[in-house]
Amino acid sequence: MNSEIPAVKDDNRRGLMRTLVICAVLIAAGAAVLFVIYNTEPTASRDGAVRQSASLVDVTRGEYGTFRPTIEAMGTVRPAREISLSARVEGEIVELGDSFEPGGFVDAGEMLVAIDDADYRIAVEQRDSALEQAIAELEIERGEQQAARSDYESFNRDLPPERRALVLREPQLRAAEANVESARADLRQAELDLERTSVEAPFAAHILGREVNVGSQVTPGTVLARLVGLDTYWVEATVPVTRLGWLTIPDGEEPGSDVEIRNRSAWPEGVSRRGEVFRMVGELEGNTRLARILVSVDDPLARDAGPGTPPLMMGEYVQCRIEGREIADVVRIERQYIRDDETVWLMVDGRLVIQPVSIAFQDETYAYVDEGLSDDDRVVTTRLATVREGLRLRLDEDEDAVTAGDVEA
Repeated sequence: MNSEIPAVKDDNRRGLMRTLVICAVLIAAGAAVLFVIYNTEPTASRDGAVRQSASLVDVTRGEYGTFRPTIEAMGTVRPAREISLSARVEGEIVELGDSFEPGGFVDAGEMLVAIDDADYRIAVEQRDSALEQAIAELEIERGEQQAARSDYESFNRDLPPERRALVLREPQLRAAEANVESARADLRQAELDLERTSVEAPFAAHILGREVNVGSQVTPGTVLARLVGLDTYWVEATVPVTRLGWLTIPDGEEPGSDVEIRNRSAWPEGVSRRGEVFRMVGELEGNTRLARILVSVDDPLARDAGPGTPPLMMGEYVQCRIEGREIADVVRIERQYIRDDETVWLMVDGRLVIQPVSIAFQDETYAYVDEGLSDDDRVVTTRLATVREGLRLRLDEDEDAVTAGDVEA
């Protein structure tokens, strides 16, 4: 039994040795493969020269001439004429005009509301009778004065002026004449009150709201309706104070700046209305500190315009493109090509030149350059990752942009 134990140990030892040998062979094989890979890998060779490539760019040219910049502003539609129509006499409303309803249109002088006029007709008759009576009393007094004058002349005596006026009944005559004028004024007032029982539109108007109906009892001051004029609306727009000098405010015969009005959220693409700068409001707007201007728009509801013309609505928020004053002898380029510190990138002889410029004005689209740029200069429009003076540039159509002269040691 003891002889079997050494035999088992010898078998284990021989198995372990075989395992170690196999591992060593695998390691050696792997090392040999790695050696071959690293020693046969291709290496980059240096040909002794570095080719410097030019950056591919696009260019454009500015436009020289006289231009009118466009100033963009936002504004709100307001009525040029707006009133709260009120009653001037009291009574019961007995009739309404056919167009007297919210959203209706009425002409100047059109009847809107009729108030019961029975009491006012009676008042006119009473005042007319009172006037006739006063006139009759005046005639009687004139007869009395004539008789008094005859008696006075028959006495053939001179009296002091005060006594003579009393004798001739001059105070009584003046009182009778005053009574006639008072009665005549009372009649005119009664007739005026009678006229006011018919409430008419003071101008061609759009009715935005109606506050009464048939049967309503009204008194002087009762609001009947809210009316706005049909001929003109205003757009109250806000612009920076620094840009007011570029606008034309009407002064005498000079018209105001033309304005293109658009509502991009509600109107079809390309549809706009025309207006004109009407007045500058002498007050800055709230916290924005922007200047307020009024733009007048004729026929705001497009009643006389062609089909497809959108009407303006009260409170509508619109965009205004205002035509500014002329800028002469400038080069116009898109403002996106103006770089930091008011410079432009130029392509000159295949090199980048960072050119400072003087900008007379910038609107939302263009910059107007009065110094430092000509219409022959090629302005680089491509955004460059690396920007430095003298950087090599080439255009897409340049086939020989890189030549032997571009190769540097």
